[in-house]
Amino acid sequence: MSKSTIRMIYFPVLMIAVYGIIFAFMPDRAFLAFKSSGIIFSNIIIPLGLVFILMIALNLFLKPAYIASFLGKEAGIKGIMLSMTAGIISTGPIYAWYPMLKELKEKGAGSSSIAVFLNSRAVKPFLLPIMISYFGCLYVAILTVFTITGALVAGYLVGALVEKKKL
Repeated sequence: MSKSTIRMIYFPVLMIAVYGIIFAFMPDRAFLAFKSSGIIFSNIIIPLGLVFILMIALNLFLKPAYIASFLGKEAGIKGIMLSMTAGIISTGPIYAWYPMLKELKEKGAGSSSIAVFLNSRAVKPFLLPIMISYFGCLYVAILTVFTITGALVAGYLVGALVEKKKL
């Protein structure tokens, strides 16, 4: 067996062993833990599946130079705005997006664009009406502006620090 195959099966085998040991000593808690894991898995399988479909589409249709032109260092404000918009409209758990972001980075996306995407996820348009009903329009407007501004600042700083480290 190759080293990569061993790494791929290491975690599932380890988890099955842990569940087996716990089940031998505390079957009720093991069942509860297994049920909780199943709930978490059912919550992430759809977003994770969508991300993998997006990754396949990226690999099939987009060339690295094309990605770099939209999200690379030379993309400028257009790339940052695209990253911010994508972050705002993205759904699902954040860790489901990590594989696709890694893929984009390998294809030439800039660190700033990825940081802006990750930070912009804090703004969720479908939650704004609920937030307004609880906190008021002025509060939500100020918070949203600060969140977006913070995403842009964080993106700039991450990009600058990563580039400085490369030199």
